[in-house]
Amino acid sequence: MAAAANDQPLRMHAPPPLLSVVIPVYNEEACLPQLFDRLFAALDALGRTYEVVFVDDGSADRSAALLREQFERRPAETHVVLLRRNFGQHAALRAGFRHTRGRYVVTLDADLQNPPEEIVTIVASLEAGHDCVGGVRSTREDSWFRRSASRAANWLRERTTRIRMSDHGCMLRGYHRSLVDVLNQLQDVNVFLPALAYTLATRPTEVEVRHEPRAAGTSKYSLMHLARLNFDLMTGFGVAPLQFLSVIGVGLSAVSGLLMLLLVIRRLTVGPEAEGVFTLFAFVFFFLGFVLLGIGLLGEFVARIYQQVRNLPTYLVGAVIEERADEQDKTP
Repeated sequence: MAAAANDQPLRMHAPPPLLSVVIPVYNEEACLPQLFDRLFAALDALGRTYEVVFVDDGSADRSAALLREQFERRPAETHVVLLRRNFGQHAALRAGFRHTRGRYVVTLDADLQNPPEEIVTIVASLEAGHDCVGGVRSTREDSWFRRSASRAANWLRERTTRIRMSDHGCMLRGYHRSLVDVLNQLQDVNVFLPALAYTLATRPTEVEVRHEPRAAGTSKYSLMHLARLNFDLMTGFGVAPLQFLSVIGVGLSAVSGLLMLLLVIRRLTVGPEAEGVFTLFAFVFFFLGFVLLGIGLLGEFVARIYQQVRNLPTYLVGAVIEERADEQDKTP
């Protein structure tokens, strides 16, 4: 059945479950069968009512077909949101959040690097009264380069924003219904939900969770995607980068003025000389580099304002596959 991006679930009148699990899916055909087996077994073992909202983010493989088959097997607990094209992981999460009804919402990657068996750890923290629970991977099954880049990004983010997340790359996270409702109302163009939720939470916490090698396939996050994500984090949650560049600009202007004064004095006292021309070029190129960096950073902020003014939808829903409330009432 078709649904607009801001539609509510058609099963809204059915009793809401305690737990909702949101899983964005993008070309995960090889991982899905194993994910289904482990996920539903882990959720059945919790002994709590639950629903699983899969969001297919415009997959080009058989992921959408496998999700439809899983719905046929477990229609009461399975809900599938099919986006019209690929909008990105965090836009897919937003789509999933709008179709959840549980008191607690847990997000999970489809590649099984976040073990479904660790959901119980997130739920325990939510039931303890926390409204935002972040998973911290105790042992990362990633390359040395990915781990080093992540540590560098964390260090830079903590010094340019007020966000203190030990592991923003871990998607195994939990949110209370009250926080999810607030997130669903926001129209911010920044779609990095974990950081956005952290800034709005009143009782955030973090818990250690296991991390496993990818079940199959390759990561959808290239080096360029990771760089863009971290750049979004720095520019989307504060103006510290602009303030830092302003301070640097003032310092460089002072140094440039002193250098110009020195050159004028030497011109008057020593006369024409060409020995320092290459040093002067080096200074000029150095200053130009900072100028270009500042222009690029300023352009990023202007682009965000432009996107906000245009008010385009973050995602577009093509279809929603779920069991209607009237169909659930007929179930013996």
